[in-house]
Amino acid sequence: MTEFLVRRFVKDYEQVHQTAVRTRYGILSSSVGIFCNILLFLVKLLIGLALHSIAVTADAFNNLSDAASSVISFVGVKMASRPADEGHPFGHGRMEYIAAFIVAFLVIQVGFTFFKSSFGKILHPESITFEWVPFLILALSVTVKVWMALFNRKLGKRIDSKVMLATAADSMGDVATTSVTIAAILVYRVSGWNIDAYAGLIVSVLVIWAGISIARETLEPLIGEPIDPALYRELTEFVESFDGIEGTHDLIVHNYGPDRSMASIHAEVPGGVDIEKAHEIIDHIERRVFAEKGIYLVIHMDPVEMRDKWVLKIRQMVADTIREIDPALDFHDFQLVREDDQINLFFDMVMPYGYSEEMEDAARLQVLERIREKNPCFRCMITMDKSFVGKETH
Repeated sequence: MTEFLVRRFVKDYEQVHQTAVRTRYGILSSSVGIFCNILLFLVKLLIGLALHSIAVTADAFNNLSDAASSVISFVGVKMASRPADEGHPFGHGRMEYIAAFIVAFLVIQVGFTFFKSSFGKILHPESITFEWVPFLILALSVTVKVWMALFNRKLGKRIDSKVMLATAADSMGDVATTSVTIAAILVYRVSGWNIDAYAGLIVSVLVIWAGISIARETLEPLIGEPIDPALYRELTEFVESFDGIEGTHDLIVHNYGPDRSMASIHAEVPGGVDIEKAHEIIDHIERRVFAEKGIYLVIHMDPVEMRDKWVLKIRQMVADTIREIDPALDFHDFQLVREDDQINLFFDMVMPYGYSEEMEDAARLQVLERIREKNPCFRCMITMDKSFVGKETH
């Protein structure tokens, strides 16, 4: 069903990195959510009124409120697709994160409401009755909500949409709460044990935690998150694959939405190379990165010595010294400047985020002392740096 809807309503559905295509996915997801929730609302409302059941009628209006998540998703996707303007030169892509953050609060609200209801039932136990029509309605609701959750999760992962993943979590929260009700009814019918309130309390905590996790994941790109290691490798290897580029460092990626990113990187070029030729290579790489990866990349050229064996030997000595102290340390931007009675070594030393200020100072002093021991003429000019790359996850 999911693939049928995608092929039927999403033009160019395979081009998931295009803004227009992502918008079509978002509209499809939101429209399906609104339709399903309103359908459940109407069915439950009619049956609730026919049976004079307050519980079924209340659940109907709960589905109507669930449609709000889909409406928020629809508005967020539409606003995120708006092009850049004078007031927002980087586009409006982050509106999708804001929409997902709002949906996360709705998930948390569902959890708190269920927690309050379950806790109240523990203090003031209520009897459970089994009736086939309401039971079948609950089962139908769970089936529809499971499909909605899987539908939104599949589309959300396909286009890397946090608002769709948040909507999927919202549906799973409804599935969990309704499933607990069904399970409690069945247990009561078979054994006579009323576990409704206690089971509901556990599930409500899980739903609240899921909402908090969604909110945290949504806030990370807004606050500024590290570069994904896979993207780091992809971009650095791509840039380094061109002739005339000896190495790269200091890759920074700024995210302005799931399909809008700007980046900068330092590319090492051989010292003494013709500046116009190097500039031509850099321009070519920037155009290729944008055409093939959709990222606005700005490249800063760093000249490095590649022919003087003595300089290369000292550079290797510095590398070995730093890694002897801690393999987690790294360095770049190495430059050697000779003066009358000393040799100045300029370089940036990359420190792990786990290092405290005291540990950074100690590592810096160790490097200074060990290099000085190897040659008293060496004087290190060290700039402390940090990596922008996230940790590997497996």
